[in-house]
Amino acid sequence: MADKRDYYEVLGISKTATDDEIKKAYRKLAKKYHPDANPDDKTAEAKFKEASEAYAILSDADKRRQYDQFGHSAFEGGAGSAGGFDFNNMGDMSDIFGDIFGDLFGGGRSRRASNGPMKGPNIRTGIRITFEESITGVEKELELNLKEECNTCHGTGAKSGTHAETCSKCGGKGQVVYTQQSLFGMVRNVQTCPDCKGTGKIVKEKCTDCYGSGYVTRKKKIEVSIPAGIDNGQSIRIREKGEPGMNGGERGDLLVEVTVSRHPIFQRQDYDIYSTAPISFAQAALGGDVRISTVDGDVLYNVKPGTQTDTKVRLRGKGVPTLRNKQVRGDHYVTLVVQVPTKLSNEQRDLLIKFDNAMNDRKDPETENEKEKGKKKFFGK
Repeated sequence: MADKRDYYEVLGISKTATDDEIKKAYRKLAKKYHPDANPDDKTAEAKFKEASEAYAILSDADKRRQYDQFGHSAFEGGAGSAGGFDFNNMGDMSDIFGDIFGDLFGGGRSRRASNGPMKGPNIRTGIRITFEESITGVEKELELNLKEECNTCHGTGAKSGTHAETCSKCGGKGQVVYTQQSLFGMVRNVQTCPDCKGTGKIVKEKCTDCYGSGYVTRKKKIEVSIPAGIDNGQSIRIREKGEPGMNGGERGDLLVEVTVSRHPIFQRQDYDIYSTAPISFAQAALGGDVRISTVDGDVLYNVKPGTQTDTKVRLRGKGVPTLRNKQVRGDHYVTLVVQVPTKLSNEQRDLLIKFDNAMNDRKDPETENEKEKGKKKFFGK
């Protein structure tokens, strides 16, 4: 027994570990080294058996007490020995192995099927609105094909004069039990009955209108209230407008994803709006009121004299309403862009030259030339 590793060391736990800590440590190792996850890997198989042996001892209160007192020698020739270890006598291992097989094969530890009420699946659809509608909120109408209870069979799916019968495969429980042989004995799995699909009922003579489904598809008009402040890509949930539930369960929900069209002027970021506004050179230089477009209409903003291009101004409370309270709004940030004229008349050009000369304390060449001509004429030179 000298070559055996300490069981606590094998599981990577302390000697004061609780039962839950022991189980958690073993589950982690079992998933990692399980033979089905490591085919033809003798090292992994050996580690898996070593961990299983350690768990079998430490998970049993009496065996753990003996091991703590006498070590491996307490089980020489018995269940704890290398040659006599019994995988079928390992306490509550089915709980752990159910988790392991679920991770390896996708089945899980037999997710409990039930023929009780089940909520129906959700339905997803989309709707497009304008930028302005996203700011103010809007009422829209959708027309969708929805499943409604069949008027002929009243949702039973059975032909008039007949009724659904108890499923013989599951006995009306909606679930069947399978057992699987594994390295550790028989593993019990519970699955949805494949014959009745979990309903516990079988319809032998189907309704001619709904073909046994219990539902027919009809066009329905749904009113959608889109709140002020909704953003592109957000969804609105309309309860119980989705697919029908099973066994008396409530309908699923209708999820309406909103697409907000782009605006030619405004851009949104969170609850703030951004835009640019052109101003003339004279307005930038002299200051005064300029007209700025907002989602609430045009407003006048007084710019300061000497305003430079790309100056950003803030219009408080002119942004997007918040979804929780439409009275609370973001801000509107406007970038002022000074416009440079691309075409000038001769008069405008002359005026700009004079303005530029005045700004730079330069003399106008044409004016000086006219003055010189006047002097020569007056003095006769």
